[in-house]
Amino acid sequence: MTLPSTQQPAIASTQHEDRVSIQPDFRWDEQASYLFDIDGTLLRCRDRIHVSSFFSGVRSVMGQELVLDGVILSGNTDPGILRDAFRIAKLEDHHWQPHLEGILESMRLEVAARRGEMQINVMPGVEDTLAYLKDKGAALGVATGNLEAIGWLKIEFVGLRDWFTFGGFSDRYIDRADMIGHAAELARAQAGPDATVCVVGDTPSDISAARANGLPTIAVATGSFSFDDLMKHEPEVCATSLAALLRATPQSTR
Repeated sequence: MTLPSTQQPAIASTQHEDRVSIQPDFRWDEQASYLFDIDGTLLRCRDRIHVSSFFSGVRSVMGQELVLDGVILSGNTDPGILRDAFRIAKLEDHHWQPHLEGILESMRLEVAARRGEMQINVMPGVEDTLAYLKDKGAALGVATGNLEAIGWLKIEFVGLRDWFTFGGFSDRYIDRADMIGHAAELARAQAGPDATVCVVGDTPSDISAARANGLPTIAVATGSFSFDDLMKHEPEVCATSLAALLRATPQSTR
């Protein structure tokens, strides 16, 4: 969809690599609460511990090998990844659904047991953005396709846990939109029933899940999708990174 010229988003470039687009009249830093995705948004795992837990979980619980070829991982949920893999393998729901919780518990235990092997980096501008929004009085939470035990473990590992007072996870939600809806309820429980809630993520799935719940999105190209890829889905804000977004915000002193 092409916007009329008077409604085109403002696109700024404050450094050579920075690209930032903000829809007119959207104040990205004046929302009451923010829901941050984890992988690709807050941090990047350089190990494959989480991914490996899918294979070992299915092997230990169901006694068969999992194949993830053709399964979309970025923007999916942990239960959604398993569902998609089983469906591609043409396994009927009644064959795998009774085993789902056992597989998920196996994944939680394996990731926790291998904590010492984790290699995780925090994405550019994350801590400065969290500090900036916290200083403005926003309620900060996470909304992620990770299982709760795994998501918090990653955040604790890189020292970000104290920024967040609540979180929405995929333990009970296969579809990301449902997980986002639950996380938004938690956000409003803290910030007030009429509080504005903004999703921060790095995939088109974050944008569509937010939109399904009537929420705006800040999309950052720090994951698997480029700035141009994300712009096609018309998020309220799109930036090459949270650091770039801060640099393009005049009132930010960070």
